Amino acid sequence: MSDLLLPLLLAVPLAGCVALLVLPGRTADRFALPIGLVATALTMAVALWSVFAATPYNASWVPSLGLRVQLGLDGISDPLVLLTAFLTFLCIVFTVRVQPEAGRVRALVGLVLLLEVGMLGTFLALDLLLFFVFFEVVLIPMWFVIAQWGDDTVPGGRVRAANTFIIYTLLGSAVMLLGILLVRAKTGTFDIAALTASGGAGMSSNVQVLVFLALGLGFAVKTPMWPLHSWLPDAHTAAPTIGSVLLAGVLLKMGTYGLIRIAVPVAPQGAEVVAPFLGAFAVVGIVYGALACLVQRDLKRLIAFSSVGHMGFVLLGIATLTPVGINGALYANVAHGLISGLLFFLVGAIKDRHHTSSIAELGGGLYDRMPRLGGLLVFAAVASLGLPGLAGFWGEMLTLLGAFDPAPGLNRGYYLTLMAIAGLGLVLTTVYFVSLIRRVAQGQTAPRWQQALLLRDATPLELAVWAPVVALVVVLGCWPKLLLDATDPAVRMLLGG
Repeated sequence: MSDLLLPLLLAVPLAGCVALLVLPGRTADRFALPIGLVATALTMAVALWSVFAATPYNASWVPSLGLRVQLGLDGISDPLVLLTAFLTFLCIVFTVRVQPEAGRVRALVGLVLLLEVGMLGTFLALDLLLFFVFFEVVLIPMWFVIAQWGDDTVPGGRVRAANTFIIYTLLGSAVMLLGILLVRAKTGTFDIAALTASGGAGMSSNVQVLVFLALGLGFAVKTPMWPLHSWLPDAHTAAPTIGSVLLAGVLLKMGTYGLIRIAVPVAPQGAEVVAPFLGAFAVVGIVYGALACLVQRDLKRLIAFSSVGHMGFVLLGIATLTPVGINGALYANVAHGLISGLLFFLVGAIKDRHHTSSIAELGGGLYDRMPRLGGLLVFAAVASLGLPGLAGFWGEMLTLLGAFDPAPGLNRGYYLTLMAIAGLGLVLTTVYFVSLIRRVAQGQTAPRWQQALLLRDATPLELAVWAPVVALVVVLGCWPKLLLDATDPAVRMLLGG
C-alpha cells in the first residue's frame, strides 16, 4: 500500500474534480462545496500519511520514449506538500462562508481541485518532463480563477491581469523546457535522482551555465524574482481571496522549489557561476519590494509587493549554496506560505465587509470596530516583518547567516555586502508594516464606517479557518527544530555534503 500513497495523493483531488464535471448540473451545484471539502480533507489526510509512510513510485509512462512516472517525497518536498494540502483545504472551508459574487461555485471548486493536483504533482515529481507537465497544469486553472472570479478594479481589469500572469509564466516555461531538453540531450535521462547523484556529469561547465540559466529563468518568473515580478501585483489584486492565498502560499514556492530540487544539483558548476548574480537580483528585490510597499495605497497590492521582498530572501538563501542558506530558504518558503496566506485571508475578509481594500478609504480604527479581525491583521503583519518567536524570523535569519559564510568558491566580501543590503530590507519591511498597522488598525473609526451597522467582526467559521494557521506560525517560530530536522538531511544530501 505504501507504494500507492503518492498516486493516491494525486488521485483524490482529481477524482473530486472529475465528479464535479460528470455529475448532473443541479446536483453538482448543490454538492460542489461538500465534494470539495471531502476531497481536500482526504487529500490532507493522505498527505500526512504519505510523509510518514510513502515509498517512491516508479511506473512506465511512455515506453517508446523511455519516460516514466516517478514520484517521491523527502525533507525538501514534505513541508511543501503538507502546506499545499493544508491551504487548499482552508480555501474550500473559507468558500463556505464567503462565496464569490460571480457565482458558479461548482466551477470554482473544480478548478481549485485541479490546481491542487498540479501543485502537489510539482512537489512529488522525480522526472524532469513529468515535473514540467505538473508545473504547467496550474496555469490554466489559475487563469480562470483570476479572469472569471477576480476583481475588475485593477488597472485594465481582471482579464488583463490574468493574461499578464499566463504570458509571463508561459514564456518562462518555454525557456525552462529548452533547459530540460538540453539536460536530456547531454545526459540521456530525465531522472532527477540520477541527475542529482551524478552532479552534472556529462555536461561541461559552459553547458551547465546554459542549463542553470534556462531552468532558473523559468523558476525565477514563477517565484517571482525582480525584475520578472511585474505580473504579480495585478494578479494578486485581481484574484479572489482564495486565488490570492494559493498564488502567494503555494504557486510562488514552485519556482524556488525548482531551483533547489533541480537547478542547483543538476548543474552545480552552473549554479556556482550564476549564484552571485542570483544573490544580487535577490537583494534588489528585497529592497525594491519594501520601497514599493511604502507607497502602496491598497492593502492587497501592499501584501503582493511584500511577497517580492520575502521571496528575495528565499533566493538569497539559495544563492549562498550552503546548507544553512538553503535550509533558511526552505524555512522561509513555508513561513511565507502560512503568513501570506493568512494575510490574504484577512484582507479578503476586510474587503468583503467594506467593499474596498483602499487604505485611505478604510481609514483607521479596525481595532475599534472589529477587534478580532484587527488583532489578527496585526499578528500577521508582525509575523511577516520577522518578529522573533514567530515563523517569519527563522528563514530570514538563516538566510543572512548563509550569506555571512557562503559556499567555498564564492566571494565572502561580496556576500557580506549582499547581507548588509538584505538587512536594510528588513528595516524597511518593519517600517511599512508598522505604518500599515498605524493607518488601518489604530485610531478612531472613520465616520463612514460608524454608521455601517452591517459591519461585523470575524465569524466563528473564519476564526476556525485562521486559528490553525496562527498556531503553526507560533509553533514554527518557537520550535524551528520541527522543520529543520526534516529539511537539513535532505539538503546536505542534495549538496553532496
